[in-house]
Amino acid sequence: MTQKFHDLVAGARSYRRFDQSKKMTMQELEELAELGRITPCGGNRQYIRFALCADEKMNAEIYKNLAWAGYLSDWDGPVEGERPTGYILILRDLSLQKNQTVDEGIVAQTIFLGARDMGYGGCMLMNIKRTELMEIFGLDPEKYAISMVIALGVPVEEVKMVEVKDDDIKYYRDENQVHYVPKRSLKDVIVKEL
Repeated sequence: MTQKFHDLVAGARSYRRFDQSKKMTMQELEELAELGRITPCGGNRQYIRFALCADEKMNAEIYKNLAWAGYLSDWDGPVEGERPTGYILILRDLSLQKNQTVDEGIVAQTIFLGARDMGYGGCMLMNIKRTELMEIFGLDPEKYAISMVIALGVPVEEVKMVEVKDDDIKYYRDENQVHYVPKRSLKDVIVKEL
């Protein structure tokens, strides 16, 4: 594996604060959706669909229907000026797949890697108001279900991985708003080598 690829994966963290003055374009969102489209999927079912938004006014409406950073109970999410400038909703075509599967996660991670390669960062959000988001996008709930929302933009926060201590995996911020993500060591996650 190249160091470049390792660094790309390491840099594809969850970011929750963005430079709102640096706008994403619909073309960029379409390029990321294209990566999702060509991602392998179970049984080649290809049930995943996308809804995209790069419009500033609509982004503000979408933002109201998202919950941010469960472990940061004293933080209500990014303030004005630090909010995402693009959104990708990952949807299921209900005529092809009723229940969520691992495919959504694989597609989301592929989009994350593509976004990082483009200089963007993102956050996968599943604690969302699905009914309201369906209405904002004008989506038929008989045809589609929202699996998750990927919020995107140019990150303005520093995110550092640190070693898990005392089995505490909760992310946290310091007084300078540096975001720390505890990760288990490689020796802790490899359970057997033959």
